Amino acid sequence: MTDLPRLEIDADIRRASTLPGSFYCDPAMFERVRDRVFAKSWQFLGDTSAVRTPGSAKPLSLLEGFLGEPLVLVRGDDAKLRCLSNVCTHRGNLVVTETCQRSTLVCAYHGRRFHTDGRMKSSPEFAGAAEFPSARDNLPEIALESLGPFAFAALDPALPFDQFVGDLRARMRSMPLDDVVLDPARSRDYEFAANWALYCDNFLEGFHIPYLHASLNAVVSFEDYTTELFPASSLQVARAKDPRDAFDLSASSPDHGKNVAAYYWWLFPNLMLNFYPWGISVNLVQPLAVDRTRVSFLTYVWNAERLGRGAGSGLDRVEHEDEAVVEAVQRGVRSRLYQRGRYSPTREQGVHHFHRLLAERLR
Repeated sequence: MTDLPRLEIDADIRRASTLPGSFYCDPAMFERVRDRVFAKSWQFLGDTSAVRTPGSAKPLSLLEGFLGEPLVLVRGDDAKLRCLSNVCTHRGNLVVTETCQRSTLVCAYHGRRFHTDGRMKSSPEFAGAAEFPSARDNLPEIALESLGPFAFAALDPALPFDQFVGDLRARMRSMPLDDVVLDPARSRDYEFAANWALYCDNFLEGFHIPYLHASLNAVVSFEDYTTELFPASSLQVARAKDPRDAFDLSASSPDHGKNVAAYYWWLFPNLMLNFYPWGISVNLVQPLAVDRTRVSFLTYVWNAERLGRGAGSGLDRVEHEDEAVVEAVQRGVRSRLYQRGRYSPTREQGVHHFHRLLAERLR
């Protein structure tokens, strides 16, 4: 890897400058981010509805097109859910290729068999092999944790899971997470020509709402829009102009009486969990290339009667407006005349926080 400049973001937002434009355009920096940020982060795997019974297995690729690590979620005979490498320890074939129900995981290439906890069970034609089998012949187990019905995995986590989700879990403890149901008809993927971090930059500030999102600006109060920072996450709270579009929060909530329209949570580096009165919109940001990104919108509903109103309506329109601007910014940051910008101290605390976390990990 070529030598890259050290990123420095001043801790004082009043004096700090943003990431340099080259950060969003340099293929070498893109590779460094993959290895030092994403390979050490907790990543969203989706809900666990397909692996509820012992022996059920679901293959997946961790950030397909970027990390691309083949994994498999397996509910063991002991009813414990595990995340295992999906790569056979013999010659590297994928072991599980579709969601299935199995008491034993069998590689279709040469017949190596594994228990549902990853231990190798048998391997044909290996009689006489010295020091075989050993621990290296088992399928490696990956760190796996959960938040409500959602599973998260990490190849080499830089921080414990509780530090990753603890602030969100505490703040949203009254939300019926276990009641959410995926609505495939309202879920879809978007791809656009911009760096993944520009998409996060855009998400992390409500500054642009009056200028880009007329429909959203009509239902939330820009003057009351706030940002809160946590060690591995941030929260933007939008208040409803119409109390009928707000959460019905209990007296124990720190936001009781504030007419909250939406909680926009961001978890470092690439996950958004947007809470609305009807449920949760999960936005998983997936880098594909230095200037190409896929975002998966997954809609989980707990109160269908609240759909179609307030901040959580018209998400497709808002997404297209966001895509248009981040693509324009991607073209702009390539300019030889642009270097670094400045942060609005009152509106871009979330962006500044994100950039400082990136700089810290990349050091």
